Amino acid sequence: MMITRSARRLALPAGSIGTVLVALVPAIFSAAPADRAPDAKLPAQGVFLDYRSERPGVIHKITVADLPAPFATESVNNGPRLIPRPSGAMPQTMPGYSVAEYATGFDNPRLMRTAPNGDIFVAESQPGRVKVIRGLKADGRAETVETYATGLNRPFGIAFYPLGADPKYVYVGNTDSIVRFPYKGGDLKASGPPEVVVPDLPAGAGQLGGRGHWTRDIAFSPDGRKMYVSVGSNSNVDDPDTTPAEKDRATILEFTPDGKGRRIFVSGIRNAVGIAFHPKTGDLWASVNERDELGDNLVPDYITRVKDGDFFGWPWFYMGGNQDPRHPGKHPELKARVKTPDVLIQPHSASLEMVFYTATQFPAADRDAIFAAQHGSWNKANRTGYKVIRVPLKNGVPTGEYQDFLTGFITADGRVWGRPVGVAVAKDGALIVSDDGSNIVWRVSSVGKS
Repeated sequence: MMITRSARRLALPAGSIGTVLVALVPAIFSAAPADRAPDAKLPAQGVFLDYRSERPGVIHKITVADLPAPFATESVNNGPRLIPRPSGAMPQTMPGYSVAEYATGFDNPRLMRTAPNGDIFVAESQPGRVKVIRGLKADGRAETVETYATGLNRPFGIAFYPLGADPKYVYVGNTDSIVRFPYKGGDLKASGPPEVVVPDLPAGAGQLGGRGHWTRDIAFSPDGRKMYVSVGSNSNVDDPDTTPAEKDRATILEFTPDGKGRRIFVSGIRNAVGIAFHPKTGDLWASVNERDELGDNLVPDYITRVKDGDFFGWPWFYMGGNQDPRHPGKHPELKARVKTPDVLIQPHSASLEMVFYTATQFPAADRDAIFAAQHGSWNKANRTGYKVIRVPLKNGVPTGEYQDFLTGFITADGRVWGRPVGVAVAKDGALIVSDDGSNIVWRVSSVGKS
């Protein structure tokens, strides 16, 4: 059974208003011992919800018409202070699916990619490693976890090239370079040293308070002729006109697979943490962290299709032609160029890796859908994110909605024990989720097919 909650207009002109459909699901588990004051107990308003209303089955739709005015609420610093996983706590998912621990003992597991043979490659960013998870034992855990490569500089993106069943290289996105290792199917250890493909990606020190976005994802075009690399901004909203550190940042860059022909493919896209090509339409998609410090409900993160020459407004505009008040009157000639994203996500959710579900284990409705990890908010009075969402598509075209799919990483009183980062589809069709809060890799499968 589903119920509909009406959205409330917030200081906006007339227009269509998004709706939120809330599944009736019971509370997940009791509160953990306190290590900080719980989040304020304020009522959720309209389409802008928080962890108290986020649970498996909830469907969200946010539109530009729902956006409040800047500074409608105070900007807050409410970053999570992780607690140990409470006894018995498990991620929660929708009826018809089950969740289990797949592999443990990681140190900062981040983005994951599935090799053609079914191995799951995992970037451990802080220690500078890539690991490989292989197989499935009778108890539902991985057969093997091996260290593939070490000595990397905050690795994140992973891609196999050429595309297809027999890649010859594993590409890895360091924060300041793209490297590749020689590869043959089944390798659990790199068979040679890394070759530097792109030596000079824009990079900078620090990652606190929204500064210095360091993740670099990689995706190859379906024809294999181009390589795309996402590069987040160095700051929240510094003006590139006067800030040299923002040169070529807030972009998706294009190269040939050998690192030549560098150019800006998409600009004004604050931090496209995850990028991927749709397997049928060939469209490039991005999962994006938008800016902070305009209030609880600005600016929405988003998942969207991107095309050559697109401009998403950062830092002067957002969500179409809305001027950022911190850059009044800047670049009016660009206002009409600003692209509005396809799927708007709760502001400050920190949308990270995304994956198209291409397997057959899950129900038919999932076979034209995106799954995306939401790492969780810091700039919102009541937490949002800390979950995996499902974005439905119709023949590769988004509906504008998304659904909470995997939640439960926050206790009832707002304390955080888990933070999803990576999503990958296993060879048998299970969804694999990395969690750098508990350092666990989870496995979600259809009931009866685990």
